[in-house]
Amino acid sequence: MTQRRPMIAGNWKMNCLRADGVALATALAAKAGERGTLDCDVLVCPPATLLSEVVAATKGSAVMVGGQDCHVATSGAHTGDVAAPMLADIGAGYVLVGHSERRADHDESSTTIRLKAIAAHDAGLAAVVCVGETEQERDLGATLAVVNGQVAVSVPDGATAKNTIIAYEPVWAIGTGRTASVAEVAEVHAAIRAELVERFEDGDEFRILYGGSVKPSNAAELLAVEDVDGALVGGASLKVDDFWKIIETCA
Repeated sequence: MTQRRPMIAGNWKMNCLRADGVALATALAAKAGERGTLDCDVLVCPPATLLSEVVAATKGSAVMVGGQDCHVATSGAHTGDVAAPMLADIGAGYVLVGHSERRADHDESSTTIRLKAIAAHDAGLAAVVCVGETEQERDLGATLAVVNGQVAVSVPDGATAKNTIIAYEPVWAIGTGRTASVAEVAEVHAAIRAELVERFEDGDEFRILYGGSVKPSNAAELLAVEDVDGALVGGASLKVDDFWKIIETCA
């Protein structure tokens, strides 16, 4: 069985003003210590306004920093957007693409997300490609078809286990307090793994994270599921103690 290094990623979404964001990053970096001291990778994805200061606050620590989105173009007339090279230039090493809130709120298609992942790769960033079904899609029994379809289109052919991470987040479990059952998580992660193995030579080495109301009370159970290689954490990543308890489950 392939040994994949776990990752615990925190998506701060549209939260934290400067003082709170810097305090959060500083406290997390202090807990994490120097790189190479943890049993998992730790990633935080703050709002674009905080990226430079979070990079500075976590410099030299085991905490890595990523953006929450990027544009498909490297530059140009795209008011309000951020290009992947800009994220790399500021010190980020990762970027989320295809989060369900981007898919829903900004009508982003899997084709667009693939182009964003390519842009991230071209800029030297690792792309965290997010996939997941809505409550209606699950109730219709379409979960695997939807998720596999998103993986097939959103993940570019040039992806590797080094530059791409998959994050499965059932939309109905994000911020709702509902969490997919162990059986549900296992089924979807196994299907994603099969899709990756079929497409890529290193498909068994890709990390697949679970996201959707992950918190200290359920993290250990979820992370023990086969083919769950870590978590993409929302609300709990905004509280140092809660986020750290989730990180500790990787020990």
